Amino acid sequence: MSKDAGGEKTEKPTPKRKKEARKEGQVPRTPELGGWLGLLAVALLLGPLMDREVDAMTTMMHGHLRALQDPTPEMALVLLGEAARHVFVTLLLLGSSVMVIGVLSAVAQGGMYFAPKLVKPNLKKLNLIQGAKRMFGPQAWWELAKTLIKSTVVAVIAYQAVREIMPLVGGFMPIQLVLSEVDNKVTNLLLTVGVAGLVMAVADYAMQRRRIGKQIRMSLHEIKQEHKQSEGDPLVKSAIRSRQLAAARNRMIADVAEADVLLVNPTHVAVALRYDPERGAPRVVARGAGAIAAKIREKAAEARVPLVRDVPLARALYRSTEVGQEIPRELWAAVAQVLAFVLSRRTQGQHGGEHRSPRSAEDLPEVLARGRRARQPAAPPVPDQRPAGS
Repeated sequence: MSKDAGGEKTEKPTPKRKKEARKEGQVPRTPELGGWLGLLAVALLLGPLMDREVDAMTTMMHGHLRALQDPTPEMALVLLGEAARHVFVTLLLLGSSVMVIGVLSAVAQGGMYFAPKLVKPNLKKLNLIQGAKRMFGPQAWWELAKTLIKSTVVAVIAYQAVREIMPLVGGFMPIQLVLSEVDNKVTNLLLTVGVAGLVMAVADYAMQRRRIGKQIRMSLHEIKQEHKQSEGDPLVKSAIRSRQLAAARNRMIADVAEADVLLVNPTHVAVALRYDPERGAPRVVARGAGAIAAKIREKAAEARVPLVRDVPLARALYRSTEVGQEIPRELWAAVAQVLAFVLSRRTQGQHGGEHRSPRSAEDLPEVLARGRRARQPAAPPVPDQRPAGS
């Protein structure tokens, strides 16, 4: 990739830049391509259509001669209708073929598009300096050279064709032979002019593509800015992330009301657990440290969730679990003692309150930190000691 010196536009446009340029009407396109292809189509159709029209003209002449024997308005209308039908079919074939070729050539050069910016009033277009640059710029010189070349080529080819046709005019050759020769000469003229024009149209398209490509090139700074916009402003992303975290934190604190027990450190760490025999081992419904732990404690007090002070167990659970995860296998026994104590109090109608851990020993097995702990098959560490209907 080339160096970007002083914001110089040396880099290829990105897909987004190409899309914006398309909306602004900056698409390489030459109207010459459809015109010359249409001329070739006319040249190819002209021979068969001329043969058909000559046969039709002969038939109509015979009909006119027969009609002169007994002329009536009805017969005149019939002959006029037949002539109009032949002319309409011929024009329809020629016109439709030119139209279809024009549409296909436009689609091949970038498709059909609508550029509303081109029709909006723009005072910059009235700038005399910019107008002078357009009139005497490289594009204007190319248009002038293209016109001169096109006119010269067409004139030379037409002159050669007319020279070959002139001996046939005013001679003593049969009219059918003269029409046939003229038809061949005109067809060859149109084909030759069409091929020459098609070559010039391809060259013009290449020039337009090169010009538009240079106009929509980008600098490294523009590419970086576009990438930054596509990725999103870091400040906006940070604000969105903060709102998402706040919403998740509020949902987590609200779930504390459904917990069976809250293990604390006693004030720095808080982990709320819920035990559902149908889902296996107890799961963490909320966890936090510092200010978040204080909010969890407040919510637990409001919902009358029993609070158990167990420093090593609370720290181990906080370090090894995330919200929604099952507790590690290594802590099943320790948590089972706490849950058995809490559930036994619940069966006696006692709710809430602060308690110390019923465990006699504070030693716990080593547990891997969260994110490094392998998923273990769940198994309920304690039997369900809830009364029916609880």
